[in-house]
Amino acid sequence: MDSNKRVILAVSLSLMVLLGWNYFFPSVTPLETATQNVTSPNQTVASAPEAGTQAAPSVSAAPTVQFSPVQGEKLTIETPLYHAVINSAGGVLESFVLKAYKETIAKDSKNIDLVTAQSVTKAPMGLIWNAQPTWAQGEWSVQGGDLNLADGQSGSIQLLGTLGGVKIARTLTFTGGSYEIKEEVKVTNTSAAQLQGNLAFSVSSGSLTAESDKYNHTKIAYMAAGSLEQEDSAKDLQLGVESAVPAQWGGIESNYFLLALVPTSADMVVRAKLEDSVYRLTVADQLLLDPGITQLRTASYYFGPKTTHDMAALPKNLQASINYGFFDIIAKPLNQFLHFLHSYVGNYGVAIIILTIIIKVLFWPLSHKSYKSMEQMKKLQPMMAKIREKYADDREKMNSEIMQLYKTYKVNPAGGCLPMLMQIPVFFALYQALLGAIELRHAAFIPHLPFTDMVWLADLSAKDPYYITPLIMGATMFLQQRMSPPMGDPMQAKIMMFMPVIFTFMFLNFPAGLVVYWLVNNVLSIGQQWLMIRKSK
Repeated sequence: MDSNKRVILAVSLSLMVLLGWNYFFPSVTPLETATQNVTSPNQTVASAPEAGTQAAPSVSAAPTVQFSPVQGEKLTIETPLYHAVINSAGGVLESFVLKAYKETIAKDSKNIDLVTAQSVTKAPMGLIWNAQPTWAQGEWSVQGGDLNLADGQSGSIQLLGTLGGVKIARTLTFTGGSYEIKEEVKVTNTSAAQLQGNLAFSVSSGSLTAESDKYNHTKIAYMAAGSLEQEDSAKDLQLGVESAVPAQWGGIESNYFLLALVPTSADMVVRAKLEDSVYRLTVADQLLLDPGITQLRTASYYFGPKTTHDMAALPKNLQASINYGFFDIIAKPLNQFLHFLHSYVGNYGVAIIILTIIIKVLFWPLSHKSYKSMEQMKKLQPMMAKIREKYADDREKMNSEIMQLYKTYKVNPAGGCLPMLMQIPVFFALYQALLGAIELRHAAFIPHLPFTDMVWLADLSAKDPYYITPLIMGATMFLQQRMSPPMGDPMQAKIMMFMPVIFTFMFLNFPAGLVVYWLVNNVLSIGQQWLMIRKSK
């Protein structure tokens, strides 16, 4: 096969692999394997190694007592963004309801609660001292009561506990208009001997995503040494994962939401485990206390959406948790520009269409050059067919004559594909940005099928319920293929003929926002090809 077709085939197959990998080989979601190798519910992660030491390859578990939600006094925190319930028995978080986010698009849908009844048993926001659950084994009292905070207003709750030879004072500070909860922990040695202990802050959550969601997994993420690490394998998480060095932050996340711990007094070792379908994560530090000495450790919690605006004020670069993969550096500006467009048009579907048009216009010269080269190749097809027929038994001579043909007519066989290759990073960056943008979650484009009351593209983060857009997209791919120069090799032609079918099959379950983007891009490409063909004629 000649060089041009090799490049076309390579680009097409690469596109198929990159888009199809997550569809055909999705990462195992936690719920699929949560019943395998699950540790006892009465276990927690072990104490962390001293700062600077190498972490063990796996996380061991030490027996502990689970939290019982009936104990203690219920303290409610009301802000414009959330409604939270803290239990005075150790400060365990029992509920965290996001006021701006619903579970589904149904009118009567409940607001999302990031803390479930199942995850409460793992004591989110519970402190662990030397592998002992302070919420179960400590004696606690509370100073302060319910909080009702307006935007920008702050309030605190103080919890006092004793456990063995230490006194623990927790001060939790909440701010209206922010998803951040700040904590100060003072640990005092009340015994007559020196104490060495391990203090661990914790968060826990059930799965943040549906089991059937192929493109949105619940993951453990942390940043250590400036590098973002993520793990969504249920098998690995059941064994336990930890940072090899002290980390800036750690969290439980999906594409859209994050429950994070940010140690602010010093970087701390992150450990995480999947237990009974609940994700538990801790950040831990070592303390050495002489008799009567108090040491302070501080941390921030973040329970909320993965938006740059909400996480910008958080320390330790928590907003780096918003990551769009390999083309992140391109995807983030595209996502920001999409929000800018939405601020004017008020509809994310329309904003996607406008953004696609703008990108197409910017790449118009490259696409024009590509189509022009393809048209030149199309004109050479009859001569190339004769050469193949004449030298069918001498492949070396056939390739030599074809290359001479290119030289004679000054045609670059790769000229039609190189401009396309330059556009692929932008296309995939936008693909990743649309896949992970929380702004598209429950964002409507065309809520109902025209002239009906049937719900259609009412959620750009969900698939088209009637598969209308992916089928139209497949038809546009087929039309594009018919308008392109025919493949000289019959086998290549058959392979390319199946491309629209394969892509349509993959796009059936893609989020509608992605399909709209790809469909509009195809329509614009068809228009450009038509103009080129008309001009050449």
